[in-house]
Amino acid sequence: MNALSHIVKTLEHGLVLDVTLEDLQFRAYVVLSEPDINRVADFVPQEQFEQDGDLHVAAIHSPSEAREQIQDITFNMNPGDAAVFMCVTPQAYIDALDELGQSPSHLN
Repeated sequence: MNALSHIVKTLEHGLVLDVTLEDLQFRAYVVLSEPDINRVADFVPQEQFEQDGDLHVAAIHSPSEAREQIQDITFNMNPGDAAVFMCVTPQAYIDALDELGQSPSHLN
């Protein structure tokens, strides 16, 4: 997976990215958070819910899950969709960002 991304916004516990992965372009919300669907509205703005396209949500419990979870979500995405990746551990968060084109050196 060779994702390219740039940081759109910094959140209190995460980043908002515009990601290009092969022919797919999408907005990704990557946060360090317990996997609670009710928390999605805490970091996804209302405008995202009002746009055309679906919002996909995935929990990444461990670093080893990052690649698979991201591949599973992006495989099912359409243009205009967005994704939320709720990372349970700091290392899962770093690995998810790495899979989405943000190397750890960019995070310091």
